[in-house]
Amino acid sequence: MHTSTPSAVSPPPNPQLPRASPRERQGVLLMVAGGLLLGSIGGFVEEAGQDPLTTVWFRCAFGMLALLAWDAACGRLTELRLRGTALAAALAASVLMLANWALFFAAITRTSIGVATVVFHVQPLWVLALGAWWLRERVSWRQAGAALAALAGLALATGLLDAGGPGHLQQPGYLTGLAMCLGASLCYAGVTLIAKQARGVSSFALAWWQCALGTLALLAWPVLHGWPALGSSWAWLAGLGVIHTGLAYVLLYAGMARLATSRIALLQFVYPAAAIVMDWAVYGRALSVVQLMGVALMAAALTAARPGVMRAFCARPEPASPAAEKQAIAHSTASRQSPCGRRTGA
Repeated sequence: MHTSTPSAVSPPPNPQLPRASPRERQGVLLMVAGGLLLGSIGGFVEEAGQDPLTTVWFRCAFGMLALLAWDAACGRLTELRLRGTALAAALAASVLMLANWALFFAAITRTSIGVATVVFHVQPLWVLALGAWWLRERVSWRQAGAALAALAGLALATGLLDAGGPGHLQQPGYLTGLAMCLGASLCYAGVTLIAKQARGVSSFALAWWQCALGTLALLAWPVLHGWPALGSSWAWLAGLGVIHTGLAYVLLYAGMARLATSRIALLQFVYPAAAIVMDWAVYGRALSVVQLMGVALMAAALTAARPGVMRAFCARPEPASPAAEKQAIAHSTASRQSPCGRRTGA
């Protein structure tokens, strides 16, 4: 009987290396695409050239329409009907999200896109602290140590400890911008905790109610202070709603539905990385070496603070049997998930 020999080109598979399923690869691509889109938010804000509240109103108005169209296409309009505690949670999260957007947009013009985005991403520390205080969640020694390391990285990333960096104290309004970033991250942490505790409220519903409330509550601002001149400003502002609120949210939600929590935590750093690169490539505002060291320290510390991420790195996967591999492939093919978050046929 003839026996084939292993190919010299393709090495034999390593049973200790985990194989990503097609579903997981799709999830990674969707989350990377969503993160890259979010990384361009700062550019749209700067190019629009409007005050923060006008910018927030346009993001809400166009985002509400984009999400409404998506919900209708997916047959999920019933999710928007909220009552009682679910409605109260959505409205509370909406108020915090509106404050988050306004503070973040105002901070960008006082610092830079890269710095504002990096400082904003300290919000997992707020979630950890608020969870321990409000929800009485236990904080491990590793999480406490990681939080201190992340704060050290934050201090470096701001540029305040780097006299020659772009974030030195002489820049007008810089400290105010940093304070706004921290306030925005605190508001977003509140949204995270409310969403965690809310029952019967989907992510799509929360996002739509945030946009709907902002459209109604802030309408008086552009009416009283004047609308932007017709032209490119409207295109940039519409992009904030359609691209960064509609399309980006859809991509991220679809990606998260295909991935484990540990993968999601790592891929969330695509957003600040993309913002830093865009700020450098488009506006020539590069972070100093000290600031980049701070960013790396923050990323490592925030990753270490999440137990699921560390377990994913340290765990040694069991080699799958041929029968299990065939079953996984068949399941992946037969139960693909649509971008609407629902299972569809192959």
